[in-house]
Amino acid sequence: MALKIRLQRFGAAHTPVYRMVVAESTARRDGRHVEVLGHYSPKARGQEVEYKFKLDRVDYWVSQGAKPTDTARTLINRARREAPAEAASA
Repeated sequence: MALKIRLQRFGAAHTPVYRMVVAESTARRDGRHVEVLGHYSPKARGQEVEYKFKLDRVDYWVSQGAKPTDTARTLINRARREAPAEAASA
C-alpha cells in the first residue's frame, strides 16, 4: 500500500477549497482517505491565501513512507517557513 499526501477538492464551482489528506495512491482524488492533515483555501475572501496544516502529523506520515505530491510539498514548505514567525509572535 503506497501512501500519498495530496489535496482533495471541496467547495463550490469557481470557489475551490482543498483538504490535505493522506490517501492510498490508487484511491480517487476526492475518494477515501486515511487522515486529514489540514486545509488550503486559495481564494480566501479579501485576504491572503489561507492554509493550515498539522506539520507534526505530516512529519509522522512522511516517516512512515508517505510521499507528498509536488503541490502538497510546495504548500508544506511554505507552511514551515511561516510557522516559526507565528510561534514567535504568539
